[in-house]
Amino acid sequence: MKQININDHKITSKIKLNNLPSLIDLEADKDTTEDALKKVRRQLGKLQDTMYAHGKYSVLVCLQGMDTSGKDSLIREVFKDFNARGVEVMSFKVPTELELKHDYLWRHYLKLPARGKFGVHNRTHYENVLVTRVHPEYILNEKLPFVKSVDDVNDAFWDKRFDQINNFEKHLVENGTIVFKFFMNLSKEEQRKRLLRRLDKQEKNWKFSAGDLKERKLWDKYMDCYEDAINRSSKDYAPWYNIPADDKPTARLLVATILHDTLKTYTDIKEPELDAKTKANLHLYREQLSNE
Repeated sequence: MKQININDHKITSKIKLNNLPSLIDLEADKDTTEDALKKVRRQLGKLQDTMYAHGKYSVLVCLQGMDTSGKDSLIREVFKDFNARGVEVMSFKVPTELELKHDYLWRHYLKLPARGKFGVHNRTHYENVLVTRVHPEYILNEKLPFVKSVDDVNDAFWDKRFDQINNFEKHLVENGTIVFKFFMNLSKEEQRKRLLRRLDKQEKNWKFSAGDLKERKLWDKYMDCYEDAINRSSKDYAPWYNIPADDKPTARLLVATILHDTLKTYTDIKEPELDAKTKANLHLYREQLSNE
């Protein structure tokens, strides 16, 4: 199996989405790739236990991608060996009436992971510069005092919103959150095949929505918005990673490996030591239990 270099997927300079792969060859079959994932996710689970005991960092995992890019199944497979107390998954849908009464980042603040925990966000705060940019009329639902019409949702508006998002992420990092942002890079042809499978397999029919086809017609516009969003917000403190998503097992292994290899660089993440008094009396406690 080809060795994964996570830096090959980190976005550190301006990109063109057309130049980023949606499929890569790890020179391994499906079984080998899945076995590799099992090994990495067990290591991740142990690392998360240590992080939980350490209690000084939280991890925010952001997953963005077009419909059918495999976000749900990736979450299921990558975090399967985590202790349930250590990971919280949130999927952000259309904002509710209550959420629209607050600023657009409010609902994301509410779901941030506590120290020692992983928060996995399926669709993220970037929906506010992706879907809303493709459909600027949605911004009117936020009832912003300085937005009277769609004409006010202009370049200056988006410049300000990206500044706010970058500041939001910088604030998180400066307060102990490790941020990962994964772009699930799915090709338009692979999406077509996956949508057809949803129609062809009865057990998958429930996943299909006519709205998927409506949004698919806007594919090029979405790609332009993704490209701009990634270029504006891939920072040293919160980088984007391109995850070729046409093959699901490969995508899952890439995400798990990036998480594991990056977190292992945090050499200060260790289980806390016992206080000196307790440590000195361990033999007494052991003796007391043994003699019961």
